[in-house]
Amino acid sequence: MSLSATLAAVLLAAAPPATASPSPLAAPQAASQTALNADTVTFTRRTIPDGDVAVEIGVWAPAEALIGPRPLVVISHGNGGGYRGHEDTARALAAAGFIVASLTHTGDNWRDQSAATDIARRPRQLSLLIAAMVADGGVDPDRIGAFGFSAGGFTVLTAAGGEPDLRKVADHCRLHPGFFDCRLIAAHPIEGQATADRAPWAHDARIKAIVVAAPALGFTFAPDGLAALGQPVQLWQAGSDQVLPAPFYVEPVRAALHRPPEFHPVPGAGHFDFLPPCSPQLAASAPLICAATPGFDRAAFHDRFNADIVRFFRETL
Repeated sequence: MSLSATLAAVLLAAAPPATASPSPLAAPQAASQTALNADTVTFTRRTIPDGDVAVEIGVWAPAEALIGPRPLVVISHGNGGGYRGHEDTARALAAAGFIVASLTHTGDNWRDQSAATDIARRPRQLSLLIAAMVADGGVDPDRIGAFGFSAGGFTVLTAAGGEPDLRKVADHCRLHPGFFDCRLIAAHPIEGQATADRAPWAHDARIKAIVVAAPALGFTFAPDGLAALGQPVQLWQAGSDQVLPAPFYVEPVRAALHRPPEFHPVPGAGHFDFLPPCSPQLAASAPLICAATPGFDRAAFHDRFNADIVRFFRETL
């Protein structure tokens, strides 16, 4: 099974019933919304506009009545994922008092890989999500954080001020054609982006702190592409990452950050251990994402992972 097909199985299994699904073409004000109350957290699903495109988002919030504006954390998923991909982390943050919003990136999701390497779109859409949440009210615009995994890690680093140099991709993939990112780029070439005179990357100064797990294309930030990031950064590395292996992804990001990050190496973890544990049924249908990493307890790790993310955002926002 391909990675995209496997991720599709994951997201389909996690999605709510079809009767609750908004049309992807629905106008934002007409998008269907479903509130799921579970003691401490509510969930709402809707869309926001990106030009003529409706971008699917999910919003988790504390169930108790809001008193004053809340800090916001936005989430960017990895390649082929979707807005529900880090729901356990979103719920942990919402239970701790944050408003959390996650989006499904256009053209790089479990339904559609047609623009999987149009990575300039990702930080721009994350900024659109922030703007939509601030406009909704209830969010403190001075307390906004971002979380990203894999391609989402690249997204939040760039949105927070990073300047990746995509000219480095050609040499990287010439040396490592079998790496996942290089195979993806071979299937979906980066058209018009790997040049010196490309349009500026979208940045959002409202992002005050970021959490990055197993960032994709980390080598494109070396050596000075993260010089503008002064925000606190929590950086996670899977010790047995076979998808984005050391030393090409996390290490260049860590070295390029002028402000040392709160660094969390996770010995024995695989790349997909940053995704929530799967049910037995899902594990049987999506082994690439769900298969247990030998000697590693994903469920126990996520308890610590989510607790550390909550603590970090409490301290920084």
